[in-house]
Amino acid sequence: MADQSIRIGGLFSDTGVTAAAECSTMRGAQFAIQQINAAGGVDGRLLELITRNPDSTPALYAMHIESLIREEHLRFFFGCYTSAARKAALPIVERYDALLLYPVYYEGFEYSRNIIYTGATPNHNALPLGNYMLDNFGNRVLMIGSEYVYPYETNRLMSDLLYERGGTKLGEYYLPLKNARPEDFAKLMVKARELKPSFIFSTVVGETMGHLYQAYADAGFDPAVMPIASLTTSETDIRQMGAHLGAGHISAATYFQSVDTPNNRQCIAQYRELFGQHQVTDRCWEAAYFQVHLLAKAIVRAGSTEVEDVLQAMRGLEFEAPQGRIRVDADNHHTYLFSRIGRANAEGQFDILYESQSALKPDPYAIAPNFNDWSSSAGSRP
Repeated sequence: MADQSIRIGGLFSDTGVTAAAECSTMRGAQFAIQQINAAGGVDGRLLELITRNPDSTPALYAMHIESLIREEHLRFFFGCYTSAARKAALPIVERYDALLLYPVYYEGFEYSRNIIYTGATPNHNALPLGNYMLDNFGNRVLMIGSEYVYPYETNRLMSDLLYERGGTKLGEYYLPLKNARPEDFAKLMVKARELKPSFIFSTVVGETMGHLYQAYADAGFDPAVMPIASLTTSETDIRQMGAHLGAGHISAATYFQSVDTPNNRQCIAQYRELFGQHQVTDRCWEAAYFQVHLLAKAIVRAGSTEVEDVLQAMRGLEFEAPQGRIRVDADNHHTYLFSRIGRANAEGQFDILYESQSALKPDPYAIAPNFNDWSSSAGSRP
């Protein structure tokens, strides 16, 4: 019915440890919805986003998504941030045959018929970053992460890579996701001074991330010599902690705000017109943005809002995203994405060090954990 809206659900926390990142992700989805509706909607039907705040608590994502299915009769969902949140929601979307579009990089080794994964898999970020750091800084690595599944699994993969490359893991430390204290990170910097790593590999997530970078700065370390290499630190995180703390450190992502293409520049300009000139963009913002467009295209292609029809229409679907042209992999519900490595600068943005020349096929099962596939298609930037 052309006069009926298409109602979709959003699980985005505006409170709790991952609130800053999730609010950015929510704005990405809202921006895409505004664009689609301004252009006439989806076959004449407007998108309507119904959101819930799970307070960065995994059990609440499951509770809210079930409530939206049972009480609001929704079938399409965006959001969940941590892997713990996604894993809590997964059995709910499978039980009710709903569809979750998940916008965050994750550890891989998962498949669900009822999830489309649009964030990086390890071959997009973890393996390229690990090899880049080993090639350019040395092979003595200290690992620091938040205490939940994503850091555990990512550090396991990084440990395998380190073993293959003949490196040394100096230590692997985890701190609570929600209440790690500044002094806890300060103690780890004492350990870093003793161990003298080539770099610190960080999978610290959320608001405690700033404690790590502050402790590093307080210890007097030099990122030009021994940087923090992170899969989790984004423009939004750097804004929250302060650009002076992020400067010089290295991150891997599918997208940086600094991607220098006409499409990205135009997208950022339009976004700021609607949401304010002060806004920054980041990898999860971008994934949330393009996955709303993917859903809209899939509904048009399917001529239906039935989950099974939309899933079939998603297979091989492409979109010109701010990061470049991406495609849903028909084989595994993950997404062909770009691979980039950047160094944070004094303005809180990333100077891009390397990027792939095209979107890379996702390898969520880390079948080939080596650098060759990425480096053969990567191009350097001055």
